[in-house]
Amino acid sequence: MSLSTLFHQLLSSSPVPYHPILAIVKGLRNGAVYGAKIRFPHAMVMTFLFRSGSLRDKFAWILRATYTHSKNLATFVLIYKTLMAIMRRVEGGKGNVHPFISAFIGGYFVFGTHDKINEQIVLYLLSRITVAFAKLAVKEGYISKPNFEVWPWFAAFVWGSVLWLFEFHRWTLQDSLRSSMVYLYDDSDVFSNLKNFLWHNK
Repeated sequence: MSLSTLFHQLLSSSPVPYHPILAIVKGLRNGAVYGAKIRFPHAMVMTFLFRSGSLRDKFAWILRATYTHSKNLATFVLIYKTLMAIMRRVEGGKGNVHPFISAFIGGYFVFGTHDKINEQIVLYLLSRITVAFAKLAVKEGYISKPNFEVWPWFAAFVWGSVLWLFEFHRWTLQDSLRSSMVYLYDDSDVFSNLKNFLWHNK
């Protein structure tokens, strides 16, 4: 009997034997794949736009960043799903606080190291949960729903704030954001001939 046939028979059972363990393994795999798919194109674009050095150095950085993102996300999923399975087994079901505890522990051990990649991931999530908690607060009645369109004012505040910080306190901004803004707002002030006006940045 082939491994594929054996696995198919295993999954055809009801309930599936060892389902929590298989789900953890699949989560580990998905975390690794998703991390690589997200980081590789991002690292490629940012490296060739903003990093100096040889082609070899650039590709080495791209592969290192991709590996780190993939490994971190896979490790986090492994910890999260393992702790969720343990707590579900102990308490006989998924409790309301189980996801927070599992992710809190995973976040501390995996993303607690302050490097550029972890910083990007955590700040990305921070922006998402800020909006999500605002929506939840309105739904649960903690704050009343505004009687005007919020998004234009929110966008205006965010852009006004980030450009003010860039102009007067740019050291506070994340490196990749600061590099992007230098390219957009500082480098566009520098030109001396048609060639570096149209084709080359400097």
